[in-house]
Amino acid sequence: MTLNWQCIVVDCDDPRQLAAWWAELLGWRLTHAGDDESVLEPAEGSPQDGVSPDMLFVKVPEGKAAKNRLHMDLRPDDQAAEVARAEALGATRVDLGRPDDASWVTMADPEGNEFCILRAFTPEELATLE
Repeated sequence: MTLNWQCIVVDCDDPRQLAAWWAELLGWRLTHAGDDESVLEPAEGSPQDGVSPDMLFVKVPEGKAAKNRLHMDLRPDDQAAEVARAEALGATRVDLGRPDDASWVTMADPEGNEFCILRAFTPEELATLE
């Protein structure tokens, strides 16, 4: 038997609006937009297309009440630029007890779902990934 990771599900109040926000942040495509659920997929032809799990945004009746038990870590080429861009799109920085020397920035999307923007890989780290 085999399991394949299809998608990550994000509970939310407004699937269409939150999916559009994440599409802008990630540069992904909205492949289904509905009042009860919306779907994002990586940009067609991108290195992530067919590899990264989709994102499914599902309408739930209750609002977010506590810290996420699962969140996404995003790896940028330029951390400061991507944090600023996320903030310009409506993300906010959140303090969840991050150490002073942390190499990531914890943020929340417009509905309060946490995600982290990590530091960029160094050229040496990138060379080991190739």
